[in-house]
Order: sequence, then C-alpha cells, then structure tokens
Amino acid sequence: MIRAALIWLALAGAAFAVEPDEILDDPVLEERARELSKGIRCLVCRNESIDESNAELARDLRILVRERLVEGDTDDQVIDFLVSRYGEYVLLTPRATGANLVLWVAAPVLLLGGLGIAVVYLRSRRKSDAPDALSEEEKARLADLMGE
Repeated sequence: MIRAALIWLALAGAAFAVEPDEILDDPVLEERARELSKGIRCLVCRNESIDESNAELARDLRILVRERLVEGDTDDQVIDFLVSRYGEYVLLTPRATGANLVLWVAAPVLLLGGLGIAVVYLRSRRKSDAPDALSEEEKARLADLMGE
C-alpha cells in the first residue's frame, strides 16, 4: 500500500499533465509521444517539458505531437516541424550544430585555456621566486650586521 502511494507520488507530476483525452489508443505511438514530449520545452513554463506542464500551450503542443505521429511522421520529423515553427528554444537540449556548436564547445575550451594559463603562471612564478645567491659584497655586509 505504501509502496503504491510512493510510486503514485513520484509519477504524479507527469501523470496529471497529460489529460485522458490526449492519450492515443496505440500504446507504441503513445510511448513515442511521451518520449518526444519529455524533450520539448513548454514555451510558457521555465525549463519544464510539455509532458510535465499543465499550461494550455503545452497541451496544444502535446496534441500536435500526437497528431504528427498518427499521420506517420518519424520522431525527427516531429522535432524538425516544431523547431521550424517555434525555433530551437522549443528543445530542452538544443542541438550541437551550427551556431549552437560554438556554445557547446566554448565552455570546455575556455576552461582548458584557463587551466593552461594558470599552470604556466604558477610554474613561472615558482622559478622567479627562488632567491639569487648573495654576492661577495652582500655576504660581507651580512656578516657585519650579524656581528661576525
């Protein structure tokens, strides 16, 4: 009983977002629709998929995805259709192509570049911090100061 309640609570968010009249009769198509919906951003909510969102626009997008699947579109065709209509913002995980590739690559490159600069700086600092040997004049002056 408790286990069933915990499972119900864990799935409650997504279960309430998709309404019964949206669910397809074909379980294979419905599973594809749910998987696609998890990767599509609700344009009203912040960082929430249309599968989790209760917004009207999310409902419209869920229905649109299901209609496209029933018409025979592949998953990629459905995604391409939504991107052409709403832009890349509709994807929760943007594609790593074109201008987005710069964004995907910039962070690791900048991190590695910063680490490289830090290593070079610390190595050069360590070498320059080593004291030079005292000259004969400095040794004599030190001996005078120490009273030797």
